[in-house]
Amino acid sequence: MEELTKAEERIMQVLWKLDKAFVKDIIEELEEEPKPPYNTISSVVRLLEKKGYVAYKAYGKTYEYFPAISKEEYTKTTFSKMFSGYFDSSPASLLSFMVKEEKLSEKDIEEIKALINKRS
Repeated sequence: MEELTKAEERIMQVLWKLDKAFVKDIIEELEEEPKPPYNTISSVVRLLEKKGYVAYKAYGKTYEYFPAISKEEYTKTTFSKMFSGYFDSSPASLLSFMVKEEKLSEKDIEEIKALINKRS
């Protein structure tokens, strides 16, 4: 699975949220101001289609786009690459990083402990 650019990922987030959309719907959903040009978003969506992330249904010259892969599938693949590339596939390294960066609240730590205890 080919990696996505930040712009492509932003469009995929919108499509996962909406489930299906025309380019104008994607633009409306984007939070940035000013809104990007129609042609820019249309080009990004066509790139996503070529990469296999998006499929479409044609209505004459108008296209309704929808995700060809689930958000869960993309998340799993992306996380696996990051996990192996940055943390050597070591859960301890990942957890150590999160603790050092203060990304875990006390509640998060308790939930992790409960998950570990449940698995034992």
